[in-house]
Amino acid sequence: MKKYLVKDLMVPISEYATVSEGATLFEAMLALEKAQEEFAHNRYSHRAVLIMDKDKRIVGKLNQLNFLRALKQDDEEIVRISNISQFGFNPGAIMTHQEKYRAIYTSGEINFSAAGKLKVEDFMQLPSEGEYIEESASLDTAVHQLVAYPHISMLVTKGGDIVGILRLSDVFAAVFHAMKESELKE
Repeated sequence: MKKYLVKDLMVPISEYATVSEGATLFEAMLALEKAQEEFAHNRYSHRAVLIMDKDKRIVGKLNQLNFLRALKQDDEEIVRISNISQFGFNPGAIMTHQEKYRAIYTSGEINFSAAGKLKVEDFMQLPSEGEYIEESASLDTAVHQLVAYPHISMLVTKGGDIVGILRLSDVFAAVFHAMKESELKE
């Protein structure tokens, strides 16, 4: 059975969507679109943009949910309404309350032009604990880390530098192939 290492599964930074701090959401969307087109050999498309500082170090990540949150960022009341879920309110009831609020107090229209001018650093996620993995780590280590710290991707390091991104979809594909190979041997 093939022994998978993180470096065999990762997407190198050079093949991933990146933008510099100060870029707009629209520029980040264009970078994501370009990376998806260039990485067409893989059926799993990129779902995030990595944000780099002036020294070309990765300082954050902007995923699809971050993009969508930016579209509704000006509506703090909607966020407050969703926070009542912590008190055990039914998600359906919360959604109904949010829809009533939107109908009364907002236009309901997203201003795409204004959202496109927002800065990526205002919506990016900062790397967190468990989001880094060494390129020499095994598939087993990657699976453990993805389960322990649920992320859709992890930043791959080599000697302290970020050299790639390990996506959950690629880890899952490797696990599937290893399982299939194991079953076919029996």
